[in-house]
Amino acid sequence: MKILVTGAAGFIGFHLSKKLVGRGHEVIGLDNLNDYYDPDLKYARLGELGIDRQKIDNTAESIQSMTHPLFGFIRMDLEDQGTLPLIFKKYHFDVVCNLAAQAGVRYSLENPKAYIDSNIVGFLNLLECCRNHGVEHLVYASSSSVYGLNEEVPFQVAHPVDRPISLYAASKRSNELMAYTYSHLFGIRTTGLRFFTVYGPWGRPDMALFLFTDAILKDRPIKVFNNGEQERDFTYIDDIIDGMVRIVEDAHGPDYDPQQRHHLYNIGNGKPVGLLEFIGTLESILGKKAKRQMAPRQAGDVDRTWADTAPLERDYGYRPDTPIEKGVREFVRWYRSFYPG
Repeated sequence: MKILVTGAAGFIGFHLSKKLVGRGHEVIGLDNLNDYYDPDLKYARLGELGIDRQKIDNTAESIQSMTHPLFGFIRMDLEDQGTLPLIFKKYHFDVVCNLAAQAGVRYSLENPKAYIDSNIVGFLNLLECCRNHGVEHLVYASSSSVYGLNEEVPFQVAHPVDRPISLYAASKRSNELMAYTYSHLFGIRTTGLRFFTVYGPWGRPDMALFLFTDAILKDRPIKVFNNGEQERDFTYIDDIIDGMVRIVEDAHGPDYDPQQRHHLYNIGNGKPVGLLEFIGTLESILGKKAKRQMAPRQAGDVDRTWADTAPLERDYGYRPDTPIEKGVREFVRWYRSFYPG
């Protein structure tokens, strides 16, 4: 298939692009390479995909990978309403995987406009392009943050999600409603995935595992919010990508309701881990104790996330099987190789 992956220089987008081209699909990656976190890491991910940094900085055109013949890259914003349709017209995508978004719960308190521009306006432009250019399937990233203050666990897609506690969460819930509307009005097949705390090699520097590893190895204290009384459904990147590929490669969608064109799934591990247990696992693998600085809960944070993944298992055979010890060990191995010394 010919597949568009937006956010291709991001953590999940990079891994998905690499997997898809390895399976014989032609992939065009889009990313604006913003500076929400260190752009050098984004460039390095693209380098793994064979994209020359010098060419990225010196052209607005599509760049062909030097090592992956099926991968090409274009630097651009989804908000670019003039250029985005031209890309759809040129490539005739079968599937679009939208992983481009302004990420981060806490950052949404500081820069709310970035979330409207990227997550709302950009997503609308993408929906319009899918509508006008015959895209068969849009797979898009939502988030476990949409559950907000929901106290019933494990979180099920059928649970109410009308109490988001960050603008990031509100923007992701808006994406779900927008996708449902386009499926209903125009017959576009859309699949939303509510991600639960994804971690692993090449992970984001603003996520807990990266922050903790960096601080412990540099003898800096780590901030433990809500005094460590939190649980997260940590999900290893390989499990996430396995689930996504199953969905992308399925030409028809779930057969239990062929009239339904919009689907939502939780994609997580289904086994929440306490924050203090998570830190203890990291300490054991690093062979070094953390200096813990206890702090109150951050605005926008929730106490616990826990995914009910039964629908994804039923429809696509999704079964995450990476233990937290193995996942953290793989991250530490990557971190030490990427940041030697």
